[in-house]
Amino acid sequence: MRVSDGWKDYILLDCSDGDRLESWGGYTMVRPDPQVIWNTPKKNGLWRRADAVYLRSKTGGGHWEFNNKLPDSWQIKYKDLTFNVKNMGFKHMGIFPEQAVNWDYVRNVIETSNRQVKVLNLFAYTGAATVSALKAGATVVHVDASKGMVQWAKENSVSSSVADKPVRWIVDDCVKFVQREIRRGNKYDIIIMDPPSYGRGPNGEVWKVENEVYPLVELCSQVLSEDPLVFLINSYTTGLSPAVMEYILGSVIKKKFGGNVSSDEIGLRCSDSGLVLPCGSSAIWEK
Repeated sequence: MRVSDGWKDYILLDCSDGDRLESWGGYTMVRPDPQVIWNTPKKNGLWRRADAVYLRSKTGGGHWEFNNKLPDSWQIKYKDLTFNVKNMGFKHMGIFPEQAVNWDYVRNVIETSNRQVKVLNLFAYTGAATVSALKAGATVVHVDASKGMVQWAKENSVSSSVADKPVRWIVDDCVKFVQREIRRGNKYDIIIMDPPSYGRGPNGEVWKVENEVYPLVELCSQVLSEDPLVFLINSYTTGLSPAVMEYILGSVIKKKFGGNVSSDEIGLRCSDSGLVLPCGSSAIWEK
C-alpha cells in the first residue's frame, strides 16, 4: 500500500466502529468510513468532543451535527499547496488527503521529464491534482461536470498561487469532452482520472463505472501523445479492484505504448494506532 504521510495540516487520529476521527487544520471531525469494520476502544478524548460529527441516516445520506461553531470554509496546506475545505453534504470536506501520494507521484514525473508536459485531469473535482501539476510546471486541462466543483478548483489554484499558470477550466461531461478532443486532434502526455462509482448525466444518462471505465480508457488512448508519460486511474468503487484497473491499463495502454503497469491501494496512517487505513485504489501505467 502507498501511504500519504506527508501531511501536517491533516491528521487521521483514530478509526473505529465505522468512523474516522480526523483533524482538518486543527478542527476535529468524526466521519463515517465503510472500511472501518473493527470496533477497537475509542481512547482518544476527541471522539467525545469533536467539533463536527457526520450522522448517517438509515434511509441514506445524513447530516452534520456541529458541537462548536466552525468557519464556512478554511484552508489547509500540503507542502507548498493550499486548499480550501469545508463541511459538505454527504460527509465530504473538499479534498481526499490519501490522494497526496498520487499528486506527489505525478508531480515528480513532470519535474523530471525535462520537457513541457500537458496533463488532462478528468473527473477533476476541486482540483488538487490540477493544482499540484501546475505547481510542477505542467499545462493542465481540468474537466468536471459540476460547475461548482470547477469554481472551487479555481479558488484552490488562487490559494496555491498557480492561477496564472497555463490551465483550461472545463465544465463538461468527461466522455463527450474526450470525444471532441479526438476530433480536434489534441494530445496529452499525462492523463489522470478519478471516475465516480455511479452518476447521471444532464439528459438522464446513467454512469456505472464498472460498465464505462474500459471504453473510456480506450477512448482516452486516442488523445495520448506519441510519447506519453503516465496514465493514472483512481477508484473508490469496491468492485473495481487494483488488479482489475491494472489489467485494463495493461490491455489498452501498455498494448499500444509499451511501458509498465502497476496497481495498489492508497491509504492514510492512523496516528494513535500506527495502522494504515486503506482509502482507495490506484493503477498506473508509465512509459
